[in-house]
Amino acid sequence: MSGNSARLKAISAVINYKPISEPLNFAETPSQEVFAQNVFSLAVMKQRLPKAVYKSLVQTIAEGKPLEMSTADVVAAAMKDWAIEKGATHYAHVFYPLTGLTAEKHDSFLSPNGGGTAVTEFSGDQLIQGEPDGSSFPTGGIRATFEARGYTAWDVTSPAYILENPNGTILCIPTAFVSWTGEALDKKTPLLRSMKVLNEQAQRILKLFGHDDGALVTATAGPEQEYFLIDRNFYLARPDLLNAGRTLFGAKPPKGQELEDHYFGAIPERVLACMLEAERELYKLGVPVKTRHNEVAPAQYEIAPVYENANVAADHQQMIMATLKRVAEKYGMACMLHEKPFAGVNGSGKHLNFSFGNASQGNLLEPGDTPHENARFLVFCAAIIRAVDKYASLLRASIASAGNDHRLGANEAPPAIISIFLGDQLTDVFEQIKAGGAKSSKSQDVLTVGVDTLPPLPKHAGDRNRTSPFAFTGNKFEFRAVGSNQSIAGPLVVLNTIVAESLDYIAAKLEAAVASNGVGDFGTAVQTILQEIMVAHGRVIFNGDGYSEAWHKEAETRGLPNLRTAVDALPELASPEAIALFEKYNVLSARESKSRLDVKLEQYIKEVKVEAAITAEIARTMIYPAAVRYQNELAATAANLKAVGVKADTAVLQSLTELADCLNQSVDELDLATAHEADDVLAEAEHIRDAILPAMNVVRSYADKLEGLVADDLWPLPTYQEMLFIK
Repeated sequence: MSGNSARLKAISAVINYKPISEPLNFAETPSQEVFAQNVFSLAVMKQRLPKAVYKSLVQTIAEGKPLEMSTADVVAAAMKDWAIEKGATHYAHVFYPLTGLTAEKHDSFLSPNGGGTAVTEFSGDQLIQGEPDGSSFPTGGIRATFEARGYTAWDVTSPAYILENPNGTILCIPTAFVSWTGEALDKKTPLLRSMKVLNEQAQRILKLFGHDDGALVTATAGPEQEYFLIDRNFYLARPDLLNAGRTLFGAKPPKGQELEDHYFGAIPERVLACMLEAERELYKLGVPVKTRHNEVAPAQYEIAPVYENANVAADHQQMIMATLKRVAEKYGMACMLHEKPFAGVNGSGKHLNFSFGNASQGNLLEPGDTPHENARFLVFCAAIIRAVDKYASLLRASIASAGNDHRLGANEAPPAIISIFLGDQLTDVFEQIKAGGAKSSKSQDVLTVGVDTLPPLPKHAGDRNRTSPFAFTGNKFEFRAVGSNQSIAGPLVVLNTIVAESLDYIAAKLEAAVASNGVGDFGTAVQTILQEIMVAHGRVIFNGDGYSEAWHKEAETRGLPNLRTAVDALPELASPEAIALFEKYNVLSARESKSRLDVKLEQYIKEVKVEAAITAEIARTMIYPAAVRYQNELAATAANLKAVGVKADTAVLQSLTELADCLNQSVDELDLATAHEADDVLAEAEHIRDAILPAMNVVRSYADKLEGLVADDLWPLPTYQEMLFIK
């Protein structure tokens, strides 16, 4: 395949790629020996801490009891010794600002002692609190730029870990990040608050069912991460990928994902080597990654961990994204986490598996074999039905972004309409409840394949639905609309809080019924509240095709909101209803809620404006010059043929000239749209949605048509065919 020098060099580099290091020897060190070896885990604490200190920490982690500050110095000393034994020279308070990325500030263990030598120090105060500069992180107006003080606070519930580097290691301490006024400037603080309130309200329900041991109810999460891998040479030759994370130009290749041959196919050798090393690194960090496979689009893959404590899962998810990017570079590839790196093929999501439970009762969303008889499960499930229906707009806002707009609602991702898939069995049970009372559950059958040598397979009581944004999958719900580049903390904050509000509502009704009528009528009270919820909120249950146009019409008749774009959805983050909800449960103050809306709108504006600037630059400096060069070649050829008396076919020249002129004009129109600036961030975001993005699409349409006309040896950008299929 030919191409200009940049493309040729990229293709040559891919074809001639050789591994830069020896393959890992998994037989020499089995994975189980590697797992969590770089984590200051409970097992390590038990070995290194006095019994009283260890017991105190376990009570904080497992039971939610307040941290005893007197133990901090002892923990810090043990943590420092452990880290130094592993080669650490520095420690870092790791936090998660409102950028959605991971931030860290490194401090050395070494301190001069005044005699020309140095000693290693790490006190309890240093473990508990850090003070990074908070002025340059987005705050949404909570802090003025000149007010720089911010604090990191040790999160004892998420274990410290060692991050290895070729030239040394760093002790990483997960922390919350708050302002001098105590307001949350991060993703972790509201998540911890929301988990606290979920536990409080779930305890009330458990107590009503006779489970009053007080075992901490913890939200659990397991996000499935989709991503793309392409050769790094192609990535560096595409200014749009480098700066925006997605291709702003690119004609559809002759072959995309139509043959469905990539999904679950054999993983290419180089990609598999990268996956294996990434998993190895994640194992060291205690991240319980479980599955890997090819996804639907060419060059698209997935990694998924087992679900765990939601706060730890959110931290681990940040590690997964960082590790994938870092290890991909080692193998000469670029890992892309944008929701839509390539038009015309599937984008990437982050399916968030969500549940909650405790040590004594297990998973509280486990229906059992006869869910119609499992009143406790039905109450918790009904709470989620009510929460998702009542706060559908807020849930939609929690996953809204410029990147996610490119996939939500397309035939590859759930629609922007939030609905719940329950499956045949649970839908039948709740319909019975709505009609007056559940008497039976559809049984789990055995699937007979019809081949004698194959065993009978247990058949679930209902199928799965990949078009649903919020689907029950056996013992948990899967929130499928989360974007691949997104922190899961935001959606978890909303899920925890809205479920807690519903549990609060149900608990109050049941407690009042018990107080009035005694325990003997508890079963009747449960049936009454379940029926009430189904009558009021059953409209959110939909088991059909979420991609169909018919569903959009039906959802409208049901009164379900359809917030099609991020700009439509984001204001819900600071709606009066959302502010009242978060304030009631001390998850976010009104100022904190409004700050998150401002930050999200600013991120949307900045992200698309960067894309618009790159669109204009590439069109003017790369695509238009290539078109002009080919235009000159065709014109010279036509003139030469005419000079010797041969009639030249100038149809291609005519089409090329028209497209080049249209491209230039469309870039000028994009410049005019981009020059607009409103004082109000929402008005500016609306202008970007309604004017700038459409103008960018017009520029792209002409450029992509030119790609099909301009001679291949003149085309300046690596093509979709090259990036997606040359491994």
